[in-house]
Amino acid sequence: MDYQNILDSIHDEMSYRDVKGKVASYIPELAKVDRKKFGMHVYCGDQHHFHFGDSKEKFSIQSISKVFTLAMGMRLMGEDLWDRVDVEPSGDPFNSLTQLEYESGIPRNPFINAGALVISDILVDQLKDPKQELLDFVREITGDDDIHYDETVAASEKSTGYRNIALVNYIKALGNIKCDVEPIVDFYFYQCSLAMSCEQLSKAFMIFANRGRILENDKKILKPKTVKRINALMQTCGFYDEAGEFSFQVGLPGKSGVGGGIVAIHPENYSVAVWSPILNDNGNSELGMKALERFTTLTGVSVF
Repeated sequence: MDYQNILDSIHDEMSYRDVKGKVASYIPELAKVDRKKFGMHVYCGDQHHFHFGDSKEKFSIQSISKVFTLAMGMRLMGEDLWDRVDVEPSGDPFNSLTQLEYESGIPRNPFINAGALVISDILVDQLKDPKQELLDFVREITGDDDIHYDETVAASEKSTGYRNIALVNYIKALGNIKCDVEPIVDFYFYQCSLAMSCEQLSKAFMIFANRGRILENDKKILKPKTVKRINALMQTCGFYDEAGEFSFQVGLPGKSGVGGGIVAIHPENYSVAVWSPILNDNGNSELGMKALERFTTLTGVSVF
């Protein structure tokens, strides 16, 4: 497969001028990102790399981080984790409170904010230093120590994060939060502020394409059963109200973030990350969705 030629074709075909969405503004720091940014990186199972554009520039990965924290939570709790978080698509916006009352404080899945906050509670409860251990986890699976939290973005999240604070309080009132609210939301705001490039994200997500093992050294990080669960959730819940559309158009398990990043995997084949900060009405990268649809069309490779 001539991946570089395919990526070059996508780069030539597409531009920020072709989409009409907006950069996220509800987190003030994200509103400052240049809407012209566009990069893509493919990491293949044979350890070859292909890329274009701003693929090495770091950005706030936001909800993509929920895949990492879910993996850490499953390592701690195994199947018992599903007693506290469900595995169904929500059908509501990612920051919705409405379903919690009807479902006794059990979030629909771990990728909506309510579910990710329950996972944050698990990590805060069971880890000595969850922020450092999340960094250690991501650095290990990428083989890259140059991954850090963006303190400015974390502060911006805290200054506007009233809805997430409300979610934790509400879930706690319904009996599904163990820890104090403050350390949970502090950890959550920091996890969303992780700054990574498309190159780093494609390396990190290769463990989900490689049955839980780091490709370069074959070190086992996650059980194959855990990877199976996470990939299934990325397929059905990774794009909020647009998960069905992403499956229909792209045909890969993946996860998006309002920083404009999307990562997707093809098991035993490749991991691909794309970044364009212009979001559609569902909070997903508009240009990123188009680029990935074109990628699986041109390669002829998806999970379907």
